[in-house]
Amino acid sequence: MVSLPEELRVREIAARQRVEELQVGVAELELRLEEARESLSRLEITRETVAQVLAELSAPQGEQDVPVRDAAESIETSAPHGIGAMTVPPWRDGLVVAVLPDVYRDMVEVVADAPGPLQAKQIVPRIGLPATTGKIEGTRAKLKRLVERGWLDEDTPGRFTLARRGPGRDRFNP
Repeated sequence: MVSLPEELRVREIAARQRVEELQVGVAELELRLEEARESLSRLEITRETVAQVLAELSAPQGEQDVPVRDAAESIETSAPHGIGAMTVPPWRDGLVVAVLPDVYRDMVEVVADAPGPLQAKQIVPRIGLPATTGKIEGTRAKLKRLVERGWLDEDTPGRFTLARRGPGRDRFNP
């Protein structure tokens, strides 16, 4: 039979080991938290820089000095996934297709060159992707994003055209 003082000593040793293990875990978590904060800081700076560059690229000549805060606000959105910068900015007068990411720019150019409305399945091979269901659905989602942001119109469901007020109508249709 084990004596009560001996049992308490064994439990005390076990509890002390558990405390030491938890302290090591806390130290590791503090290190990971600091790394995550540093990464967040770099991402915030990158987002602000990208916003400023996009604003400068899309600003009419003579308006190149856009404050960083204004540039960031012009591109930010409250996205449900928590990311604060848009890769596809909303279209507005003076904004050129060149500010779009490559794949979005390609889609707008394909739609602009078409004689009429196009479906996603028609656009996919023209931008160099295989005509698989996944690529078609991904492209459709991107096309709808372009509609939401004013670059394209979708008058008939699933059929996309250049926005009537849109991006460089004069550039694509003289």
